Amino acid sequence: MKIDTRLAERLKKIHPSSTLAITSKARKLKSEGRDIVSFAAGEPDFDTPDFVKDEAIAAIKAGFTKYTPTTGIPELKRLICQKFKKDNSLEYAPEQVIVSNGAKHSIYNALMVLLNPHDEVLIPLPYWVSYPEMVHLCQGAPRFIKTKPEDNFKITLKDLRKHISQKTKVLILNSPSNPTGAIYGRSELEEIAKVCVEENIFVISDEIYEKIIFDGSRHESIGSFNKDIYDLTITVNGLSKSFSMTGWRIGYLGAPADVAGAISNLQDHSTSNPNSIAQKAAVAALSAPDDFTRDLCREFQKRRDYLAERLKKVPKLSFQLPRGAFYIFCDISKTRLDSMSFARRLLEEEYVSVIPGASFGMDDFVRMSFATSIEEIRKGMDRIERWVASL
Repeated sequence: MKIDTRLAERLKKIHPSSTLAITSKARKLKSEGRDIVSFAAGEPDFDTPDFVKDEAIAAIKAGFTKYTPTTGIPELKRLICQKFKKDNSLEYAPEQVIVSNGAKHSIYNALMVLLNPHDEVLIPLPYWVSYPEMVHLCQGAPRFIKTKPEDNFKITLKDLRKHISQKTKVLILNSPSNPTGAIYGRSELEEIAKVCVEENIFVISDEIYEKIIFDGSRHESIGSFNKDIYDLTITVNGLSKSFSMTGWRIGYLGAPADVAGAISNLQDHSTSNPNSIAQKAAVAALSAPDDFTRDLCREFQKRRDYLAERLKKVPKLSFQLPRGAFYIFCDISKTRLDSMSFARRLLEEEYVSVIPGASFGMDDFVRMSFATSIEEIRKGMDRIERWVASL
C-alpha cells in the first residue's frame, strides 16, 4: 500500500480551530445584514493610539522600510530592557531580547529551540488554543494539567508534581490567563519556581495580558525571583493587548543568553526581522506614559463588572470573576449543551457569538470577551438571558 507523503507527518497532529465554523457563520450572518453581537473578540476594541500611528507614518515617510537586524532595532531592544527592569524586576541585556512577529511567534520560537522529539510540555487546562498545536509542530508532547473553578483555574503544587515525568522539558504559564483571567500571586509562583528549579524544567511565561489587571492586583514575573529560575525562564510579552496593536505584530521575549542566541539563529532563517515600520511604532508605544494602558484597564474593569452582574442573573450560567485579561470563562453545564452546540444555537437563534470552551480544552464552558462596548454587552446579555431561560 502506498503511503501518502504529500504532507509532513507532523501536520497530522494539528487540529483546525473548533471556532472556525462559529466565526465563519457569524461573518456570513453579518454580511446578510443581521445584527450580530460579538463576545468573541480576542483583541481590544480601542483604536491604536494616535502617537503610535504618527510614528509609523513618519517612519514610512523617512524611508525606514528596509531590513533591520533580525532580532530588532537597537533603540527598541533598549526600551524593552528598560521595560523589563521597571515593570518586572528583570535584568536582560539587549542580546537577550528578541523582537518577533507577535507574542505567538515568540512562544513558537522558544518551543522550537527547546524541544526535542517527544519532550513533554506541561500546559494548564484550560489553555490558549495555540499552545498544544505549537507543541505538536515542534514534535513535542503536550501534557495537560486540568484546573478547577474552585482553585480559580490555577494549577496546584500537588497537580504540578504529579504530572512531571522524565520527559518533562517545559511548563507554559499564562498569567493573566486567556481564557479564564486567572492571575498567579507571588507565593504561588515562588512554589512553582522552586519545583521547576528542582526538576530543571524551563518556564515559558506568557505575560501578554500583564497590563490588563483588576481590583488592585499585582502582576508578578516568575523569572524575577532568583538566578536559578531566571536561568530557566523565557519571558514573553508584546504590544497587542496593552496598546491595542494586534495587527502590528510586535511581540518580544527575554531569555537566558544561550536560548536567546538559538532563537536569533532560528529567526535568521525563518522570518528575519519583524516589520520595520511596526518596530518604530513600538518605540513610540514603549516611550509613552502609562496613561493609555491605565485608561484601557479602567474601561475593561467597568465592562467586566457590568457583564458579571448580568451573568449572575442567569440561573443556568456560572463563572469565576476574572482578575485580569478581558474574558469571562462561563460554565454552561446546567444547560446540558456542549460548548459547540451552545455557541452554534446562540448564534443562529439570537445572533450572539461566543467561543466554545472545547477550543480551550473544557467543553462545559464558553469564553465571553468583554472587549466590546457596554451598549453591546447590554444588548447581548438581553438576548442571552431570554435564550437561556427558554432552554
